[in-house]
Amino acid sequence: VYPWDKSSLKSMPVDLQQFQKLDAYALKVTFKSSVEDLVKALLKQARTDLEKVRAIWMWICHHIEYDVVGYHNKSQRSSKAKDVLQMGKSVCEGYAELFEQMCSIAGVQCKKLSGHAKGHGYKIGQTFTGKSDHAWNAVYIEGRWHLLDSTWGSGSVDDAVTKFTYRYNEFYFLTHPALFINNHFPDNSNWQLLKPTLTLKEFENNMLYSSKFYALGLLASHPETPIIQTVNGKASVSVDCRPGTLFTFKLRGTDEQGLMTLKKHGMKLDIYPQETGRHKLEIFAKSSKAEASDGVYECVLEYVVECESVDEAMRFPKDLHQPVGPSWFSERQGFLRPSHREPTIHTNDGRCSLTFTLGKDISVLSSLHADGSGLAEDMGRRHIMQIRRGNQIELKVHLPHAGSFVLKVYSKKKSDPGSYDYIFNYLITCLNTEVKWPAFPQCYSKWMEDYEILEPLSGLLPANRNVQFKLKMHGIGKVLVQAENTYPLTHNRGCWEGTCNTSGCREVFVMVHENANHSFYSHVLKYEVETQ
Repeated sequence: VYPWDKSSLKSMPVDLQQFQKLDAYALKVTFKSSVEDLVKALLKQARTDLEKVRAIWMWICHHIEYDVVGYHNKSQRSSKAKDVLQMGKSVCEGYAELFEQMCSIAGVQCKKLSGHAKGHGYKIGQTFTGKSDHAWNAVYIEGRWHLLDSTWGSGSVDDAVTKFTYRYNEFYFLTHPALFINNHFPDNSNWQLLKPTLTLKEFENNMLYSSKFYALGLLASHPETPIIQTVNGKASVSVDCRPGTLFTFKLRGTDEQGLMTLKKHGMKLDIYPQETGRHKLEIFAKSSKAEASDGVYECVLEYVVECESVDEAMRFPKDLHQPVGPSWFSERQGFLRPSHREPTIHTNDGRCSLTFTLGKDISVLSSLHADGSGLAEDMGRRHIMQIRRGNQIELKVHLPHAGSFVLKVYSKKKSDPGSYDYIFNYLITCLNTEVKWPAFPQCYSKWMEDYEILEPLSGLLPANRNVQFKLKMHGIGKVLVQAENTYPLTHNRGCWEGTCNTSGCREVFVMVHENANHSFYSHVLKYEVETQ
């Protein structure tokens, strides 16, 4: 049935574990002088028709290479089974011919099929005319026909077809017909083995899903056609998959013109090309499982984006890192129950506050970045105030001006002496040009992460004024505010409170005695005072 029901990549139940011994045996069978002798040797370990076909498949995929010379020069190639065996190489025609003959000797019904394929050199949107350009096989097992392509099972050629690389591909063995039609269109539509069958036009217009797409457990993508038009400068793509898949993308070779979010069962991508015209969009994926963590991102989808107008308001800061916003990945790193689930935070007054529940033993660092605003790294940290309350953390953000900012979040295990690892980021936008928040006061190392400033929050105090202080701190004996004079704060229900006068000074420090009898003070906070 078309479309694919997502149940299995194969057209019959196949247990690859059970094939392990047979596969290993088939690979070891050495070249024989005749096709008959080769089949006889392979069948020693194969009883059922499925096992016979498997042994033949494994042998061909690992012993016949694609004939790149013959591909360019017809006179130098033969597709006769015995020649293919003799030379150890052929083009698709010869693979299919050899497969058919070996099956026939093994007593399994097999047909050689021909048709059009979206193989090497295929370009999105191209049409297929003239005679067919590829060959593959159908085999009759357990009362039904099944499809396979041993040419594509054996490996791949480069775009210029000058070099063949053996790379076994399980995907093309008994492929589910609804997936096989993705890149194989038989001359005789009955051999699609589908109800309903597809027309050539539908085949040409359909999205090309590579075998890597399915091998990574990806299930579907939207839109299902490879050419997308932007609407008001925006286009969207989404992918459905099994949990635990990581994605990246490239539009015209960079990931700067989009906003990608990871979902539990896939990803969503909004792109905003910053130039009109036709652009290539590539989407890459990899599994996040431990055994595959060294895995590289594989290209799994390709679209062409046709852009008629540019939305310049959607130009993102250079520091924005894909994916954007919280996800199952940040959750796995210990950032649970985010207050903001979306990737973008819009603020009208230039302030926002984010909260998370943290996993055990996590220390957090955050910073704010913007393009060309001269927000130096230390200042980027000073526009965020982190407050720890038990296993909750709050990030208070006060923007220095209107514009687009990136809020980056890093973490490490408290017990680790090492450096912080980047985890995720948000895009924060503010259109209000009146906004101009000063930085928060500077915190020194003796300022504990569960201390809290209730007032004054601004790191810039007015000159010649009495300023009210209220600080939440525990486990200390005495607190002083040092301006031109020194003002002690009094302890009241977990808070230290009092006033200080800012006249005659440029800086104000908050200092603590860890013990009332100590004469030694530690600086914990520093405020600037406005100049007259």
